[in-house]
Amino acid sequence: MAAAALTKNNCLITHRRRHLLHSFRKRSTKHTVPDPTTAAPKPITNHFAHQFQQSKWYSNFPNSILQKTKEINLSSFSPKFGLVSWYLGLVKTRPVATKSITSAVIYTAADLSSQTIVRENSEGYDLERTLRMAGYGMLIIGPSLHYWFNFVSRVFPKRDFLSTLKKMALGQTVYGPIVTTIFFSANAALQGESRSEIIARLKRDLLPTMISGIMYWPVCDFVTFKFFPVHLQPLVSNSFSYLWTIYVTYMASLEKVSVT
Repeated sequence: MAAAALTKNNCLITHRRRHLLHSFRKRSTKHTVPDPTTAAPKPITNHFAHQFQQSKWYSNFPNSILQKTKEINLSSFSPKFGLVSWYLGLVKTRPVATKSITSAVIYTAADLSSQTIVRENSEGYDLERTLRMAGYGMLIIGPSLHYWFNFVSRVFPKRDFLSTLKKMALGQTVYGPIVTTIFFSANAALQGESRSEIIARLKRDLLPTMISGIMYWPVCDFVTFKFFPVHLQPLVSNSFSYLWTIYVTYMASLEKVSVT
């Protein structure tokens, strides 16, 4: 009896061991990573693919990529930090005032440079003349450049070669003669010259100034219209006008024409 009971217990123990070993092998096989060389990945069913495409992550991901791309492209024109970013922000929020002050600063610097070139060592600066140039830049050039470039961009919205040439021609035949005439007339009037003296000055100085402008401004206008957006064109034009203003302030400082 004892031997039979012992044999029965051994059989039960052996059966339990086999059952535990079988369970362990099933669990190991279930969590084992399949070999990529032997097991092919299961394709995503249409149901799971549809759920993936409708998910929030999938719908936001392409938009985020496009948004980052736009920010990178705009960063070359509008840096996030520094003086340039601050100035460009003012150009967009207060365009006329910003461009007017910019013109006043450039005309002030150009007039001081012009006086430095022609003055003698013992002579001082004519600050009244510099104030006149600054006022002309702020009240005439700054606002007129803003509205002129916006007008030209509406008339010729494209920036191809032919449209750029048309903008240049319009500036040389319309805007340039008008602002140059206003410049000489206003400067002479502020100096106390009479109407006949202003007309005589225009007859003497306007045509040579316009000829010099034809030799200087076409290249500047081409670069301005071709390569810069319209809200930055007044700034670029003002930058080119620094050398030009040195010349015209010198022409405006010439002695008045004697009228008999």
